[in-house]
Amino acid sequence: MLSIKNLSKTFHPGTVNEVKVLQDICCLVEEGSFVVLVGSNGSGKSSLLNAIAGVFYCDSGQILLDGRNIARLPEHRRAAWIGRVFQNPFTGTAPGMSIAENLSLASKRGGRRGLGPALSAAALADFREKLRPLNMGLEDRLHSPIGKLSGGQRQALTLLMASLRKPRLLLLDEHTAALDPTTAARVVHLTGEIVRNGGITAMMVTHSMQQAARMGDRLLMLHRGKIIHDFSGQEKQQLKAADMAGLFEEVRKKELIDPAAARLLQSRYV
Repeated sequence: MLSIKNLSKTFHPGTVNEVKVLQDICCLVEEGSFVVLVGSNGSGKSSLLNAIAGVFYCDSGQILLDGRNIARLPEHRRAAWIGRVFQNPFTGTAPGMSIAENLSLASKRGGRRGLGPALSAAALADFREKLRPLNMGLEDRLHSPIGKLSGGQRQALTLLMASLRKPRLLLLDEHTAALDPTTAARVVHLTGEIVRNGGITAMMVTHSMQQAARMGDRLLMLHRGKIIHDFSGQEKQQLKAADMAGLFEEVRKKELIDPAAARLLQSRYV
């Protein structure tokens, strides 16, 4: 379904600010899989999602979606197949427009937009039915501006908008990080329901080890732009938050030990 082959990206190459955000990434994501991405700050998690979404072009490699290489397609072209929810609850929506108007735009993403009425009675009734399972009372506020909603309500709505047309791939970039714990738990629950009930292929970045342990059927751990761990199947199901904390600790120790070890080895052969 999604095949990433030898994907690499370096920002500011050849300068003192050079950063290799992705280094020869290879990954195959099966249809219907829910992949969770973890890693320390700067490990390449969000950069990988940005590369897939088309925020920037990579220096080399391929991104194959359903067999089609989209690596050189602009972001707006990829939006026909890829949905995305960002960390900021106020990103991805038009705050001055109503809930119904935002849903109408989302329902036409990637398709043709005619000159017919965008908010017909039938469309409004359909939007109410889609909002009802969120259990936030938004079905009774169709004409309220998005900007008047709470962060949790807006993020839940953004999640619904991103999945409205059942994208081939849903990208979730720390979409609960800006929410309070209670609201984050609710949005996480909604995420699981939407992905599972819609049979949607998803990739989610999170810093929460609890979320990483509970959600998804596969976990990728990135470090310095490389995939260093890949857990799936029963191995993923058995992972606990403490296990992942241990993996982070291993990486931290390796970062501290390696330079000293290198100097020691070098001194032995000088």
